[in-house]
Amino acid sequence: MGTACDLFGPRLASSSLILLTAPAVFLTSIVNSPATFLLARFFTGFSLATFVSTQFWMSSMFSPNVVGTANGLSGGWGNLGGGATQLIMPLVYSLIHTNIGSTKFTAWRIAFFIPALFQTLSAYGIFFLGQDLPDGNYVRLEKSGDKHKDNFSQVFYHAITNYRSWILALTYGYCFGVELTIDNIMAQYFYDRLDVNLHTAGIIAASFGLANLFSRPGGGMLSDLVAKRFGMRGRLWSLWVVQMIGGLLCLLLGKIGSLSGSVAVMLVFSVFVQAACGLTFGVVPFRFPQVLYP
Repeated sequence: MGTACDLFGPRLASSSLILLTAPAVFLTSIVNSPATFLLARFFTGFSLATFVSTQFWMSSMFSPNVVGTANGLSGGWGNLGGGATQLIMPLVYSLIHTNIGSTKFTAWRIAFFIPALFQTLSAYGIFFLGQDLPDGNYVRLEKSGDKHKDNFSQVFYHAITNYRSWILALTYGYCFGVELTIDNIMAQYFYDRLDVNLHTAGIIAASFGLANLFSRPGGGMLSDLVAKRFGMRGRLWSLWVVQMIGGLLCLLLGKIGSLSGSVAVMLVFSVFVQAACGLTFGVVPFRFPQVLYP
């Protein structure tokens, strides 16, 4: 996705991927075996790459002194969907089941048409209403000579041979990768280990993702704030401190056996792990500052 953004622009890259993966979400409603369900989930997973185009887009649109905040807001409020989904989809299912009178088997299948429809509409919205750069779209800028057309092999080579790319990939895996894991297992964790009913477990798990409303943007804002006084060193140290605290809280969460204690630690943990995500993308745009900020 990153290479596609470099070559064709984030507008076309985002809208194309969203549109290409929407059928997988539609097809989830008609799966009839574990294999087809896993296949639908597999292809739906490709849509997660739109996060890359989002961060690329924000870094291209905003100046260095606010790029952390811009990335934090866009990424955080985008990831907010991980928590909102756990609240909204059961409601959609209930409305279809009770108001339309569908059976439970049919209701959950119909429910999957709702996110698939919104995904399709968002693809068209991005394509027709979006703009790659403040100056215009890639195609027009390349035709006018205002933007140099990148070479795929050159772009890819520079990305994979820069050791900073690999370090930041690992760093992001240790915060966002953990966040994704928690999003997927937290409801089951509270249900199995702490004997919470499934509905309550879902609400508790949703609160973890909903913290993205302020935690990830807060990380981006912190990155910009410390950079004003300490520069890149401030961005890096704040990322290290916040990520370290998040890791310790993750270990603590696994040791606590009470419901109230687990919920409290989970909420504080969510703030730090998501803030670390925002802090990471306060650093990422400066891997190649001469490209984004010539």
